[in-house]
Amino acid sequence: MTQSNSPPYVPQIRLYQNWLQSQRGLCFDSYDALWRWSTSDLEAFWQSIWDYFDLQSPTRPSMVCDGAPMPHTRWFVGAGLNYAQQVLRHVAAAHRAGCPAILSHNEKSLGVAAARQLSWPELRRQVASLALHLKAQDVQPGDRVAAYLPNTPEAVVAFLASASIGAVWSICAPDMGSNAVLDRFRQIEPKVLIACDGVTYGGRDLDRRAVVAELCAALPSVRHVILQSNLGLATTAAAGIANSTDFAATLARNDAETAAFEPLDLPFDHPLWIVYSSGTTGLPKPIVHGHGGTVVVALALKNLHNDIGCSYQANSLGERYHWYSSTGWVMWNAQVSGLLGGTTCCIFDGSPGGRTVDAAGHKVAPDWTTLWRFAAELGVTFFGAGAAFYANCQKTGVDIGNCGDLSKIRALGATGSPLSAEAQAWGTEQFAKIGRSDIWWCNISGGTDFCGAFIGGNRELPQVPGAMQCRLLGCAVEAWNEQGQPVIEQVGELVCRQPIPSMPLYFWGDVDKQRYLASYFDVYPGIWRHGDWLKIARDGSCIIYGRSDATINRHGLRMGTSELYSAVEALPEVLDSMVVDLEYLGRESYMPLFVVLREGLTLDDTLRAKLVAAIKTALSPRFVPNDIFQVAEIPRTLSGKKQELPIKKLLLGQPIEKVLKREAMANPHCLDWYLALARTRQPTWGSVGEPGDTVG
Repeated sequence: MTQSNSPPYVPQIRLYQNWLQSQRGLCFDSYDALWRWSTSDLEAFWQSIWDYFDLQSPTRPSMVCDGAPMPHTRWFVGAGLNYAQQVLRHVAAAHRAGCPAILSHNEKSLGVAAARQLSWPELRRQVASLALHLKAQDVQPGDRVAAYLPNTPEAVVAFLASASIGAVWSICAPDMGSNAVLDRFRQIEPKVLIACDGVTYGGRDLDRRAVVAELCAALPSVRHVILQSNLGLATTAAAGIANSTDFAATLARNDAETAAFEPLDLPFDHPLWIVYSSGTTGLPKPIVHGHGGTVVVALALKNLHNDIGCSYQANSLGERYHWYSSTGWVMWNAQVSGLLGGTTCCIFDGSPGGRTVDAAGHKVAPDWTTLWRFAAELGVTFFGAGAAFYANCQKTGVDIGNCGDLSKIRALGATGSPLSAEAQAWGTEQFAKIGRSDIWWCNISGGTDFCGAFIGGNRELPQVPGAMQCRLLGCAVEAWNEQGQPVIEQVGELVCRQPIPSMPLYFWGDVDKQRYLASYFDVYPGIWRHGDWLKIARDGSCIIYGRSDATINRHGLRMGTSELYSAVEALPEVLDSMVVDLEYLGRESYMPLFVVLREGLTLDDTLRAKLVAAIKTALSPRFVPNDIFQVAEIPRTLSGKKQELPIKKLLLGQPIEKVLKREAMANPHCLDWYLALARTRQPTWGSVGEPGDTVG
């Protein structure tokens, strides 16, 4: 936050354009012109990102881009870059300015104790200490280090230590069950496992010692285990686990070798981490990203489009960045990437709704002020969360004026699913009440697939509630119709015509990139098909209408599910909803709507009529569902996305074991209701054609 006697704040994207003009002689009269240059002259644009952020390589790259078609494109050929080195280059300057590297809280400490603070020099020392321990265990570049850790500073340290020596990192959240974790880690055969004894979520302590033991037994490639005492149980957990070390002991080293430690120089495309698709069908895709591509794209996204500056530089002095996430969601990677730019990262471990059980273990209502109180205490300047978080705050009537001093927040980020105009309007009004009428929404849409965003924000462009402001620099994104032609003001398939540096290097174990090609290039060879419905307005703003494989196609009209959700969830009685369109050969489709209502409400004829009227008014009578069901919960992935496609397949008669994995869900307990519905209703729905037959 700029001090009152300081010069006016200049958006980061404006500073970049000023640099382009002074250093490259390039001047653009609009963002659209800048975007078109960035997507047509790839070498000049990505070289400018390298130079603007002063990235260093021990060897000079022979070319920025080799021009090969996706997914075979190579970037900064011959250059070297280590993610951890880019983070640690900020140690001296940030420490002189008094800026911490990481501030953190969890459910138990918030409101009870001061936030944990990790300084930049201490971050460097701990990373070096753990890196030297890993090297002593014969961890070589390319070996996999797997982690089963919560969102704590220790997870960040472990990642940076692994990256610093060229090991390939992969993490799963400890709220995932053993089957889901093994589905991921078995594929990559880690040499080291770093795990915790347990985790706290929603007020419950979840003992994970048995899961850790099961992981060790089922992963014969693991030669060394490091155990973190998150709940004070790790010593007991170590019993029976061969070659194990206490996590705290690996961080204790503080000698001349630690002080002299430097991350390895690595090739630009050396593998950095392995992240996973949702894994709703089949084994999760183990997606490998490289050091260089991840760094280049993350800096462009965080700085230029999210307007997150360097905490110790004058223009953004005191920047504190928070994006709520668990370690099972790619937004954890996005949160950590704030360190690349010298930004103080504020992390919270636990439920965004706080305690949902009392001391006696009885269920209580979520407290949606939890993250706001956390942000007020830590002086957060950029606050990010999933769109569902803001919707919950709106629905439950959160008043942020009662959550502490939030006046330092100047930007709100949203992702995970489309943010409704109503939720965005709620947030804007809330901040206006506390004197922040200039609050800026940075709504983004991207994916785990390339660990970045295609669509996002620009602080200098107008805001339209419910929409994202622009296509990102370097991302040649278009909406294509069924004929493969770009369209404006029409909903089409989201494609990217040009490569970007953070697209996957490959999938782990994917021979000849066959699975990679089938995932993104099966429809348009050489063109990335992302799997979302997108509409680009004439002013360049964008709206995502949900996944293109969970489309509603009613009476010849195609629509993304998010439009129906906007209409239904605007009603105060509705907390959440999901719709699926069940299509059969030779007969009309059947479309049920599932709704979660406020506590104490029942879906009666009056409310049913109100829902139908809302859909007719907002959309069309064509999109009125065949049936409406009141449910306790909507099935969601660990990252909070509605599981439309798996439930659609389940209701079409496919076996549940082929449709989804309970361990990959945030709320697997709710599946039994949908299973029962599938058993009782499916024979009627599927009386024509074989179960699972679909049209389209």
